Amino acid sequence: MGSKTADDESQGGGNAPPTSSQINATGGEPRGVHLSRDGDGSLGDDDGGDDPDGDNMSCTVTLPMKLESDPATLPKKKKRSKPKKKSKKSPATQSSPPRIPIQDLFPGGKYPHGELQSYESVVENTARVTAEEARSKSRHHLEDDSFLNDYRKAAEVHRQVRQWTQDVVRPGQSLTDIAVGIEDGVRALLDNAGLAPGDGLVSGLGFPTGLSLNNCVAHYTPNPGQKDTILSSTDVMKVDFGVHINGWIVDSAFTMSFDPTYDNLLAAVNDATNTGIKNAGIDVRISDVSAAIQEAMESYEVGINGRTIPVKAVRDLSGHNIDQYRIHAGKSVPFTKHSDNTKMEEGEIFAIETFGTTGRGYLRDGPGVYGYGKNPCAPKKLNSHLASAKALYKTINENFGTIVFCRRYLERLGVDRYLAGMNHLASNDIVEVYRPLMDVEGSYSAQFEHACTILLRESCKEVISRGDDY
Repeated sequence: MGSKTADDESQGGGNAPPTSSQINATGGEPRGVHLSRDGDGSLGDDDGGDDPDGDNMSCTVTLPMKLESDPATLPKKKKRSKPKKKSKKSPATQSSPPRIPIQDLFPGGKYPHGELQSYESVVENTARVTAEEARSKSRHHLEDDSFLNDYRKAAEVHRQVRQWTQDVVRPGQSLTDIAVGIEDGVRALLDNAGLAPGDGLVSGLGFPTGLSLNNCVAHYTPNPGQKDTILSSTDVMKVDFGVHINGWIVDSAFTMSFDPTYDNLLAAVNDATNTGIKNAGIDVRISDVSAAIQEAMESYEVGINGRTIPVKAVRDLSGHNIDQYRIHAGKSVPFTKHSDNTKMEEGEIFAIETFGTTGRGYLRDGPGVYGYGKNPCAPKKLNSHLASAKALYKTINENFGTIVFCRRYLERLGVDRYLAGMNHLASNDIVEVYRPLMDVEGSYSAQFEHACTILLRESCKEVISRGDDY
């Protein structure tokens, strides 16, 4: 989810015979006695058979060894049954649409690591100052294995849902169906419908699913009461959604196009995002990351309707760092060169994202509302004479906190007649209103984004949301 720039502020054996035998009914030795007499168990020169005259004395003979049984008269020796080999269960695979909770696919409870990247060498002196060290020590949660495992779980949910999205979304589908499909997938894989008070704060969507088309660069989601939009084969659609567990948000986005005309536009933005990730690191100046992003982005051109159009970096949006329950935590990573010497610090989490456009690169607010976000400085209780505003504020605190939400999410909880209360909250700076962001009519834009963690290790960074797709 893009941040406005400062200007716009998861064995058995056989049967043994008895040890004694009696003379059989016809006289003579019991069967097998000659074996003990011969000693080695083989047939001797005596015939050792039964006496046909019946003049042998009756006796009992103790056998010193197991007797060979006559296969014609005794039951066959049971074959030793071999223990069955335990069949290795093949790991479960995700359904389509994704509905198997992610913990069922990883019974060990450990989730895949993101991509580990080594830091680029830095020539200048990069000694940290005391204030930075103090801030790093304050991020004690980053040393918690459960924190990292939850973050990786959220990233795996994102990977599987977006893979399904790329496989099934095609022109002719409505944006509402696409958004609901993505959100239902996230909730199913987290095994949390988010309908009871407090459930949405445990895990869920990190912000409203963005499905921005063409010159709408960012922050569009279909809402109740609007005319639904049908995806066209000539559309360029930015798909931006987040997954959170305990307020830690995986923010990742990609662009879908069904016309090869726009391939270079997508390649430019994807290259710019990867360039930003490559240059990001501890003690790196954000201005250096921004300059590298712009250089990569604006080295591309796109041919549309016989015209060659340079790709421009969008000026009014930026990447950002992420804090618990806050998608935009204060630091920004613009896509153009600037002189701010702010540095990235150990333990910070950044969403490295870029937007490119064939338009002007300067944005304006579009019609409608994308979503709402509670001000982190807002009071716990609302002092207002408006009952609808009080009830709405209670719902926001119980279900979203400072996580950005949209009208569809409110109505899914059964909230109605909320617009007057929302306007009251917005006018009193209790919530911030996010609107769609537009470039000039007729232009096309693209976005790629990864949640990149800059934490814990001096030697590398982990791109939490990296997948095989981008």
